[in-house]
Amino acid sequence: MADIGISFEERDAVGIVTLDRPRALNALDHPMVLAMDARLRAWIADPRIVHVVLRSAHPRAFCVGGDVRAMAELGRSGRTQEARQYWRDEYALDYLIARYPKPFVSLVDGLCFGGGFGLTGHGRFRVAGENLGFAMPEVAIGLFPDVGGTFVLPRLPGWSGTWLAMTGARIGMADALALGLYTHHVPTARWPELQEALAAGEAVEALLARMAIRPPAPELASLYPHIDRIFAGGSVAAILIALEKVGEGEGDVAAFARLQLETIRRASPTSVHIAFQQMQRGPTLDLAGCLALEFRLVTRLLDQPDFFEGVRALLVDKDQKPAWCPARLEEVDPAAIAALFDAPLDDELLLA
Repeated sequence: MADIGISFEERDAVGIVTLDRPRALNALDHPMVLAMDARLRAWIADPRIVHVVLRSAHPRAFCVGGDVRAMAELGRSGRTQEARQYWRDEYALDYLIARYPKPFVSLVDGLCFGGGFGLTGHGRFRVAGENLGFAMPEVAIGLFPDVGGTFVLPRLPGWSGTWLAMTGARIGMADALALGLYTHHVPTARWPELQEALAAGEAVEALLARMAIRPPAPELASLYPHIDRIFAGGSVAAILIALEKVGEGEGDVAAFARLQLETIRRASPTSVHIAFQQMQRGPTLDLAGCLALEFRLVTRLLDQPDFFEGVRALLVDKDQKPAWCPARLEEVDPAAIAALFDAPLDDELLLA
């Protein structure tokens, strides 16, 4: 299995899943998804396995997301159904982890973006290392914060989830814990000890209570009240106006607002509008409903140009000059965005 970027180990009472695709920073491809799904289902029925650990073999990255470059290549070559099947299987894996009947412990350090959070963000025990870098940066490549982002992000404190969704901002360990994206901070130097204790059968809750330490104060604590005021706007246009107004001032908050405005305007306009709508609709849906909605969205974006253009500009040619269509946030048709969400598919994603 290591040949496909993932390996599995049974160490007494614990089953260990290790992401090991270093050249791609553990980007999650289809064979990895299918292998992990199959092994997790097998462990459910194995009485020897008491709990499961998910980890990375490499300190730089836990997982930088799904292998969107491969999906873009499939779409461009007319193999759209294969790309859709990847997302169908990925979302099903995320949902399996969310409902996993045995304690599921994610050990997350280094970069954790997009699909990496899909593997960890719905599990009960989410352990952050000191070098964690979290982001849902999909708007920059013409996608949207998927893998259950529609469910998780709008449930974060205040309007922080809307900020993260619309900007793709990266935050560190302390802020990620403060927002509730992770449940415990255990220094990475103690992770081998933690895994050995799980192998010996120690109960997860008591073990984490014993080993977790208080994280540092969140670096962005002083900005959260301002984020709440700005991103509480009832439309993308209102948020842009608030950012412009705050950005006219001086000091750290004004500089922050100007950076967020610049970031949003650089992203795919369609994706920014989708992300905003996700944050409006997500609170009324359960996780299965959110993932089904995201499958509608990704299906429709495979028929539009921005995803392919974003992957080209940021990941293939790397000229950082995507030509979005439409090109400006003000040119996006609200009715077209609503249709992406509301029109059902012939083959909806059904999760049970």
